[in-house]
Amino acid sequence: MVILIVDDSRDEQDLLSTRLRAAGYESLIVADTAEAALGILSQVEVGQGTGEVDLILMDIMLPGLDGLEACRRITKTERLQDIPIIVVTAKTEEKDLLAAFASGAMDYIRKPVNSVELVARVSSALTLREERITRKAREQELLMRTQELEQALREVKVLRKLIPICANCKRVRTDAGDWQQLEEYIQDHSEVEFSHGVCQACMKQVYPDVFKD
Repeated sequence: MVILIVDDSRDEQDLLSTRLRAAGYESLIVADTAEAALGILSQVEVGQGTGEVDLILMDIMLPGLDGLEACRRITKTERLQDIPIIVVTAKTEEKDLLAAFASGAMDYIRKPVNSVELVARVSSALTLREERITRKAREQELLMRTQELEQALREVKVLRKLIPICANCKRVRTDAGDWQQLEEYIQDHSEVEFSHGVCQACMKQVYPDVFKD
């Protein structure tokens, strides 16, 4: 699982990296600005990155583009919407946390970072990420199976073989060797229904008095 750490402080980067590696999380990417983080995610998005990012630890107070705006941009990008974002911040007033959640963060960690809290929240977020991936894969598989079944049901009633038909009476020879009226045969092997009428040519034969010259 790949974790992207976004923080402009080298000390914070080292602290988070050290504690995460101690907990067994080895695949870490570090960015010191929101712009750099978006660049990394953009590379992953178009298939140029070295791996999928599974979790983002985002500082709020960053030079240039702040963390909240970065969160908003990430969560508005369809390809990235399922990546959980944890805000790591020293700003813990209620309005600040509400703003973080409104921007798309799923959780927050207070600075100075507590190792137990960090590992617990990261573990929870990555578990959620795995569940989302599994659910989406199952939904995609179910969709594909449903589409295949619907296609099979559409095709099961479609005539797709050579039909032996009498040149004179137009009856069709069935697999059992019987001769069946053409319309009956078609109804048995398709979803077609017939409405009966008499064409003009037949009307002249059946009702010649009606069509006197």
